Amino acid sequence: MLDVGTPAPKFSLPGIPEGTYRLADLKGKFAVLYFYPKDDTPTCTTEACDFRDNWQQIEALGATVWGISADSPEQHVKFRNKFELTFPLLADVDHAVCETFGVWAEKTNYGRTYMGIVRSTFLIDPRGRIAAVWKVARVKGHVAAVVAELERQIAE
Repeated sequence: MLDVGTPAPKFSLPGIPEGTYRLADLKGKFAVLYFYPKDDTPTCTTEACDFRDNWQQIEALGATVWGISADSPEQHVKFRNKFELTFPLLADVDHAVCETFGVWAEKTNYGRTYMGIVRSTFLIDPRGRIAAVWKVARVKGHVAAVVAELERQIAE
């Protein structure tokens, strides 16, 4: 997984609302990239709705939020519409970006081992460097911690 201070890997992914999303397009502003395992599952829905509910505050701080998972754009449309999400969801169906960020890893659940996304969040600074990382993020209080770190970074 990438560490604080390293340049964020450049990428380009399809997303919803429809379009191509490039990290390079965010140069000059803060970006919150949160990687999550699967659309419309209980924990991922809680996290997405928490980002939705705090989206205006994050935008007011001059940052943007992108959610990234290996789900298809079609799945993202349903998820985004069902929960009225206010930020783009990016489709990394071949998990190449997840691998680059180091969040594609072996997981175990109920004795079953498989490859999947480890819930993680990266705060990217306006220069395109990683300013903060939440590895294996826990949902409760996570968005509040991201907002607090964003406020701290801006104050520096």
